[in-house]
Amino acid sequence: MKKIFIADSTIAQSCTNNSFSMSFKEKMEVAKRLEKIKVNVIEMPGACEKTDALLTKSLTAMIKESIISVACNPVKEEIEAAANAVKGAKNPRIRIMVPTSPVQMEYILKAKPKVVLEKVPEMVAYAKTLCDDIEVSCVDTSRSEKEFIAELSKKAVASGATVMDYCDTAGTWLPEETADFIKYIKENVEGIENVTISVTCSDEIRLGNANSVAAIKAGASQVKTTLVGKSAPKIGHFVNLISEKGEAIGVNIDIPRAEFNKTLRQMTWIEGENQGIKITFEEEEKEKNEELNLDETADISKVIKAVKKLGYDLSDDDNAKVYKEFKRVSEKKKIGTKEMEAIIATAALQVPATYQLVDFVINSGNIITPTAHVTLEKEGNSLKGLSSGDGPIAAAFLAVEMIVGHHYELDDFQIQSVTEGSEAVGTALVKLRSNGKLYSGNGISTDIIGASIRAYLNAINKIVYEEKQERKPD
Repeated sequence: MKKIFIADSTIAQSCTNNSFSMSFKEKMEVAKRLEKIKVNVIEMPGACEKTDALLTKSLTAMIKESIISVACNPVKEEIEAAANAVKGAKNPRIRIMVPTSPVQMEYILKAKPKVVLEKVPEMVAYAKTLCDDIEVSCVDTSRSEKEFIAELSKKAVASGATVMDYCDTAGTWLPEETADFIKYIKENVEGIENVTISVTCSDEIRLGNANSVAAIKAGASQVKTTLVGKSAPKIGHFVNLISEKGEAIGVNIDIPRAEFNKTLRQMTWIEGENQGIKITFEEEEKEKNEELNLDETADISKVIKAVKKLGYDLSDDDNAKVYKEFKRVSEKKKIGTKEMEAIIATAALQVPATYQLVDFVINSGNIITPTAHVTLEKEGNSLKGLSSGDGPIAAAFLAVEMIVGHHYELDDFQIQSVTEGSEAVGTALVKLRSNGKLYSGNGISTDIIGASIRAYLNAINKIVYEEKQERKPD
């Protein structure tokens, strides 16, 4: 019987999908449990973001059997980042995501079909010099021209692709359409018999399993699954389906059923407005219930130990930054798990700070125009800005702009409390757009205006850092 490979996309989705999320430690635990039940491929996000790269690098030393697949766009720099992140894995794979519908090629790649047909094989060949196992994932296949997909597949296979993945991203395929497409690919792509045919079948209208089975019967041998969401069939449903009916269609999966069901119960999905993953650790119940409880007297060794307990393996420089931020926040309240996670997200894995917040003074009320006086430090120099605005946060942002001397388009701004109580720690997310590119910044403080200013500076520092890198001579 033909073996069916399962590639699970849960971790990759959690890094890019705002509808659900996992902590760094939870992602590590999910990966370990996916390998424990012999999932063949664990899909990771791209490696351009430092946090995502750190996650992948941390897993390469831990995962020994499953393939670790890192995503990238057909861009040389992203391929290099993916290769660097996964190079320590026993079974590494680079997954090149290629939009193939006319709309997505124009919107995402900003390229015409002819250019895509020239560029993708070139990028596949380059990736092949860095990693033996290369997957090309045709995003939005079901809304693409099949002749274009066939030509792209032929060129990708000739350039060294080992897996060709076809995605019903829009969730529009019916089972017979899925089967017809796979048959068309098998008949019209030279060399396709030498690579793995994979499918990603959206479960948006509950046809994910039916489409996956149709693809298998037509010749596919890898299926994408997930623990959460509707981008692919649920792994529990798919495994149980193949376990029950696989013999009837001449396929099997190398997954221990009893161990699978036990492990799946430890990773249950929660459907609802905020989808997420709830993980239970039977063998780690005591550790799970031991909430971090640090105060300002904690020394750096104790803080580093807490950081490692949460699943992070930071550099000495990042540990120092986390400790500095911890001392600032802990002056006002004790630090628990949620606060420490927020501190790490704010202080670690960041670019060098060109601008640092020294202090700020806000004047606001219901009968006066809010004003903000902000002091920043740049290269040892104290810089001051004073501005008014429609609200205290808007005034603070304008004061920062006066200091920096540049206005950036504010794409998104969110604030929320990450802990409860009158001394709750708040976090802010700021997204700025510069030259068409989006930069995000995080900030944390028991003062929400302070958190917002820190988030704004965090994003600006990323823009300034990248501009400096671009100006450096080759």
